[in-house]
Amino acid sequence: MKAKTLALGIIAAVIVTGLLSAALIFNIASLERIKALEAKVGSADNEPAPDDADEPSSDGDGENGVVIADDYMIESTEQISDAYISGDATALSEKDGETLKMASDVLDEIIEDGMTDYEKEEAVYVWMTTKLQNDPGLLPVIPTADDDSDNPYGVLKYHNAVCVGYATTFRLFMQMLGIECHVVHNSECYHSWDLVKIGDGWYHTDIYSDASSGNYSHFNRTDSMQMQDQSWDTELFPAADSYEYCYMMMKAKECDSIYDIPAIVRSTLDARESFLSLKFNADEAKQYYSAIDMMMSDISSRVMSSEEFANSLIYYNISPADEWYLLALTAEYNDEDEPDPADYGISDEDYKKINGSIDDAFGDLTQNEDYYGGYYFKNGANKTDDAYYYEYTTETARG
Repeated sequence: MKAKTLALGIIAAVIVTGLLSAALIFNIASLERIKALEAKVGSADNEPAPDDADEPSSDGDGENGVVIADDYMIESTEQISDAYISGDATALSEKDGETLKMASDVLDEIIEDGMTDYEKEEAVYVWMTTKLQNDPGLLPVIPTADDDSDNPYGVLKYHNAVCVGYATTFRLFMQMLGIECHVVHNSECYHSWDLVKIGDGWYHTDIYSDASSGNYSHFNRTDSMQMQDQSWDTELFPAADSYEYCYMMMKAKECDSIYDIPAIVRSTLDARESFLSLKFNADEAKQYYSAIDMMMSDISSRVMSSEEFANSLIYYNISPADEWYLLALTAEYNDEDEPDPADYGISDEDYKKINGSIDDAFGDLTQNEDYYGGYYFKNGANKTDDAYYYEYTTETARG
């Protein structure tokens, strides 16, 4: 089974080698920008900034006009949303006019009369996470092709986006719908997402992070939830402290005992559901926080090393929410059938020869029993033991 997969993987790699070489020239340029960004971030981490240190420039609102990695400036699209609301697009440039037409067509398709602001926001989220794809940039904030994947024009035209493209396109949709929305950048200026006002509260929504799965793990989060992943200048943006339209809270099921967690998670996975949210009494959750964390870590390890859920991934986080603690789990399943050699135009005879040549060259290699799925297990832990003790590092992988 493994040999078959390896053989097909090698063949696929040969097929795409030509495509990779075409992208190499641009990625060299991207690497130069990445090196500059790393140097800038690294110096900020290791040395105190002088009083006159350069700050990312902006037009004063901390959002539009912010320069990222000395290379990219985020720009307002209010001229497009204003034209949509007023019905007068005569002052728009040709590019903005085309962007308005594409965005309007999407809203005509997904927005229905009588929808609430929350329902409109969710409709946009679903469309963007199912219709768009991530640009394969080495850093999510830096475009990798001259296709405007960092702004609504290119995102809507080519359905390809980096995180800034997702954020500015989502903001454009919200503003066209009359919903307040800001684009937020993290403190290191390498990632961006949206802060949207629904009802009386503000919520963080990160389309880029949910793009491939649409599992709602980054949809309408509070500040405390978002701070588990990112940091940003909270003085520049409204506080997101409401739970009224927080997705994790809206979908949370009350759990009476932490010992019910394994059975509930197993039922969720067997049903191939992608999202689960449980809420616990805050006092009990504080008391058993470490136990819940260890339990979920062990469950994750067992699931990802099992044959039943091979190559599937589960993620979880535990966060405080008023008088509750929330345990949110998201899952991504790989239920695709094993590739058939015929899919690659390979006959059974040639496939056997390919496998034979691989076995002849690599069959004498001893498999590392401490290695599994990209992880080296430490302190004697095995693949079904406490995942608390495994860690993968570049240095370990290099031996």
